[in-house]
Amino acid sequence: MRRSDRKWFLTRVKRTIYGYKMIEEGDRVAVGLSGGKDSAALLYILNLFRRHAPFDFDLHGIFVNLGWPVDIKPLQAMANKFDVPLHVEETVIARVVFERRREKNPCALCANMRRGALHRAALELGCNKVALGHHLDDAVQTFMINLIYTGFMGTFKPKTYLDRTGLFLIRPLIQLPESTLTALSRREDFSLIKNPCPISGQTTRREMAELFAELVSRYPDLREKCRSALLKSCFWQQQK
Repeated sequence: MRRSDRKWFLTRVKRTIYGYKMIEEGDRVAVGLSGGKDSAALLYILNLFRRHAPFDFDLHGIFVNLGWPVDIKPLQAMANKFDVPLHVEETVIARVVFERRREKNPCALCANMRRGALHRAALELGCNKVALGHHLDDAVQTFMINLIYTGFMGTFKPKTYLDRTGLFLIRPLIQLPESTLTALSRREDFSLIKNPCPISGQTTRREMAELFAELVSRYPDLREKCRSALLKSCFWQQQK
């Protein structure tokens, strides 16, 4: 990625943030960090946005430890570099999912428990918004999963209000292709944490990612057409 490309992706992210009123004056934004490239890119980009935004807001990094041994020093170093406090939420999710419940398809339960732990930590830190690193490819793949496996047309929204917690979920990178985040990660040499999950790479989402990549190889403008279609749909309708 050339440094001149930064203006392109920052412009798109800023339009997303302002268009959906994702971040405003005085917000305390919890950034969900997994140790992967997407959440690392999210922290990097939100820090850039914070430096140039015409208002003040706070960032707080949250890493949900599922209970596996993991070295978080790279994550701590990145948080320190961006002057963002890092909170590690310790859990026993891995033990519950793989030892107690022994789920045949553990991803849904794990995701729900991780989400709950993230939201609890955000509330304890006094945050009112939680930022997630989902990108455009994630949104399209979620649509495909819902359509193929459940017959339901839908995907996650750029901004969602959670009645039970009073939190807003925001996805500032939702209009960026995954390739942009991959290039950014390489250029900035993000220190990443290897995913310790024993079934990583064997999921339905991985299957959809491969199918979507195959479709894009045949129809190169498909990703951008999907973005355009979602922007025109009720799923991504902007607030007036």
